[in-house]
Amino acid sequence: MINFTLRRTMAVAILAGASFGAHATEKDLGNVATNVPTVFAGSVLAPGAFNDVFSFTLPSDLGTGGIGFAVENFPLTLPNNGGSFNTLLTSVSLVSDPDGIRFDSDDKVLQTVSATGNGPISFSSFDSSLHGSAYVSVAGIANGTSGGLYNGAISISPVPEPEAFAMLLAGLGLMGAVVRRRGTRKTA
Repeated sequence: MINFTLRRTMAVAILAGASFGAHATEKDLGNVATNVPTVFAGSVLAPGAFNDVFSFTLPSDLGTGGIGFAVENFPLTLPNNGGSFNTLLTSVSLVSDPDGIRFDSDDKVLQTVSATGNGPISFSSFDSSLHGSAYVSVAGIANGTSGGLYNGAISISPVPEPEAFAMLLAGLGLMGAVVRRRGTRKTA
């Protein structure tokens, strides 16, 4: 009987300690516009692991556009022994969330990039199924004496249709013909 009570007390203490060290926040960034970077930042005000989620809504006219992400540590040391902030980023994931309800059965992880060192994490996605609601999950460890800080950005750029490339090539061909014609006139 005493052994069972001791085990249960130990289990509660371990779970409480584990939940105290973990940190998770959710922030809604709203609508993300094409050709205008959307910035975000995270702060962990105690050392420990974290997994923050930044949700956003993509424009309906994204088409075959691309979306890029970058997340970077923001180290900071306060003067007079005020503490330090440092973040070791471990992974960033892009998740499609068609119904706008996070962490349910329709969420689909499109891409996960793991850190290869203490540098920033960045990646691009051209997944045509990405539209509507989505979120970025940023995971890491705040290892500064006061916690950790990081910042990031989401950037969307449309990819031109094949017809636009054809027009560009035709225009360059015409410019080349004009330059060549002018060159042959001057030498004649």
